[in-house]
Parts: sequence; structure tokens; C-alpha cells
Amino acid sequence: MGNNLALDLATSTLGLRNALSIHLTSNHYPPVPTEMVEPCVLAIEAIDRRSITLPEGVLWRGQTTAPAWAVVEGHHLEAWLVDYEDEDEDEDDL
Repeated sequence: MGNNLALDLATSTLGLRNALSIHLTSNHYPPVPTEMVEPCVLAIEAIDRRSITLPEGVLWRGQTTAPAWAVVEGHHLEAWLVDYEDEDEDEDDL
């Protein structure tokens, strides 16, 4: 499982939010609550550009926001970054 499942989900036709929901709840122990799907989407889209507001009751180093890279790293979202970067490159070719 682990990285292989993440890669499969990242390249699936499930859609980003559905794939992340499966990844967070099935590919982590303990499972990550689905409330983290939206912060993960924002982190993928904003990597290295901004902080992400976390759901109520979730803190990162005592803060209610976290850098996008920290959300990606902490939730093992690297497989989605590769796909997201490829999409950006394709758009530049148009």
C-alpha cells in the first residue's frame, strides 16, 4: 500500500477530492479525518505559495494555519504534486 496506492489514486479517474478522501482514510494509520480533504486540495494547489487554514480543532505547531508544504508532507500528497505539475506544464503548451 502506501506510496503505490497514493500513486494509483493520484492517476485515477475518481476525481481529486474522492481520491484524497480514500487516501487519507485508508492509507494512513490512524486514519486522517475527511475534514482535511479541502486543506489538502489547497496545499496541492498552493505548494510553496501560502499557508493553509486548518479545520477547527486542528493545529500545526500550535497554529491554526500551516504552510502548504507541511500539509503535503504530513499527509503524503507528493503523488498529487507530480500530476498537478504535469497539468500546469500542459496548459503552458497551449
